[in-house]
Amino acid sequence: MILEEFDDNPFLPLFYKEPERFAFTVELFFMTERYKQLQKSLLNQDMFRSFTVSDYAFVKTLLFASKNLPDDELRLFQKMFTVLNQSFPKPDLLVYFHRNVDILQQNIKGRGRTYEKDITNDYLTSIQVAYFEYFRNILSYPILIIDLNTVDFKHNKDHYEHVKYLISKSYNPGVHRVSLVV
Repeated sequence: MILEEFDDNPFLPLFYKEPERFAFTVELFFMTERYKQLQKSLLNQDMFRSFTVSDYAFVKTLLFASKNLPDDELRLFQKMFTVLNQSFPKPDLLVYFHRNVDILQQNIKGRGRTYEKDITNDYLTSIQVAYFEYFRNILSYPILIIDLNTVDFKHNKDHYEHVKYLISKSYNPGVHRVSLVV
């Protein structure tokens, strides 16, 4: 299990206060930390583990940077990303949990991180659009988009079991979208 360690980014609170000033440093820090974490876990796999689950894909680095960086910085960032990304295997399955922006805002508010309080709906929408644009172009491995707008994992174990079932299925390369209706 690989869980992103975003709280360790000292530039994140600064980025939310002054995005133009701290975008490059926040994205560069995320990229290097994700790279080190994935490299350690994926490239030094234990032969007794049959699979690895991560709560992010390395491409997240580029998708966020594409929304946060000006063109000249993004070009430099893309070059570094491309070099680092070459060492990682393609996923057997990429799962994207989708929720509408209103629910995301409720989750952000519920976390209570002061530096996240001013995240706008427009910003969250732009990140979602970046993911969907990326997914449209992937034909080499399966992508499973699961709409979770009506799902409540805390109070309904069946929702969790259904998601586990969906993830365990076999999918052909390309995008597959499922809405959990409860």
